Amino acid sequence: MIEMHIMGIAIDTRTGSPIVILNDQENRKALPIWIGQAEASAIIRILEEIETPRPMTHDLICNLLDLTGHTVQKIEINDLNDSTYYATIFLKHESGEKKQLDARPSDAIAIALKHKTPIFVTPNVVMDGTISTDVERDEKEKEEFKDFVRSIKPSDFKKLINDELKQDDRDEEN
Repeated sequence: MIEMHIMGIAIDTRTGSPIVILNDQENRKALPIWIGQAEASAIIRILEEIETPRPMTHDLICNLLDLTGHTVQKIEINDLNDSTYYATIFLKHESGEKKQLDARPSDAIAIALKHKTPIFVTPNVVMDGTISTDVERDEKEKEEFKDFVRSIKPSDFKKLINDELKQDDRDEEN
């Protein structure tokens, strides 16, 4: 799992749709998730600590969780299928019982923000859905890896194999 935080809300210039953007802890990967206008508005209100005169939907859900003795442990954005993201809210009851709820990422994010709980993204979603925000560093690491691969000689493998064979012989003696 990769912990991420909300970088902000952006607008897709082609469609006018809101996008919530999550960043990894090192700000190297960004995960854009297209969301609805109402969800974007709710997330912005939470981020900017704007109170509403009446409870929003995520406020209602958080209040219900609190009243029933549940706490939000974390949320996880765990799947991406045909441009649709999936999320799970992990709950813990005061009795210790744990439950999971299927949710839209935008709703899960709003609830996580309200409860100040971590947002995690599975490696497969990071791999399939993120874009690099640190191209210069990525290029440097790619070149370092290429240099490392170029530095490997066949004799390095021979030494490694010989060392493993010696270890196997010692293991068999014991």
